[in-house]
Amino acid sequence: MVNQQNNLWTVRYMVIAVLTILALQSCIVVVHEFTHSTMAFLLGEMKSPLDIIWGNPIMMTGWDEGVHYTDIFAQGHFWQGAVIGFSPLIMHSIVTGICLYLMNTGKLLNRWIYHVIYWLAVVNLMELVAYVYMRAFADSGDVGRFNQGMHLSPWWVFLIGGTFVTLLLRILFHNSLPRLQMFFALGNITCARAMLVLSSFTIFLWGSGIRVMAYVDGPAKLFGVGGVIIFLQTLYVFRPRSSSA
Repeated sequence: MVNQQNNLWTVRYMVIAVLTILALQSCIVVVHEFTHSTMAFLLGEMKSPLDIIWGNPIMMTGWDEGVHYTDIFAQGHFWQGAVIGFSPLIMHSIVTGICLYLMNTGKLLNRWIYHVIYWLAVVNLMELVAYVYMRAFADSGDVGRFNQGMHLSPWWVFLIGGTFVTLLLRILFHNSLPRLQMFFALGNITCARAMLVLSSFTIFLWGSGIRVMAYVDGPAKLFGVGGVIIFLQTLYVFRPRSSSA
């Protein structure tokens, strides 16, 4: 009877968590593009921050900030193009840092507020992993434009940015996830494991690895395969140790 109740609660919470992720992801995708366009507007490189191209908020395809980087770089505005391209990653880093801080102060006692903040951190980390881990060497995209504008080797973003993102990921999985499990999966090992699987899948596959393997050509596809490896490794390293997780 207890196992049946635990399994029922696991299914219910996972449905709620997936819907939360999809809703937050849709918001973050829009904010991401508006961050580009707003920075371009503030730097005088775009007439209106509202001129973004709308796409599919679920599959994260078809979106574009509407910034004409070719024209910006052709005019010699290199640092402006770099800042515009990189600005959403700064935004994602700030939001993730605030979320992690709030979750680990021990002052968030309402479990549903914690739930929203946790998955907000996951969705933002998903974007950071997609760009810093998997597309740091791309010629285009946010990091590619930053590298082009700043005349930097992609290794700088990959190594320094990757170290920073790894630190954020460790805090999430080592500190924040166990608190989420205490709120919603105390005594329910199945639910605790499902939370880990959903977190890791969202960060390393849904928003990054799968996209890279599906849409990126050439050797860069291997970074998507790397997402699969990191996903599996995370499930092992941070697996719940007992039914009280």
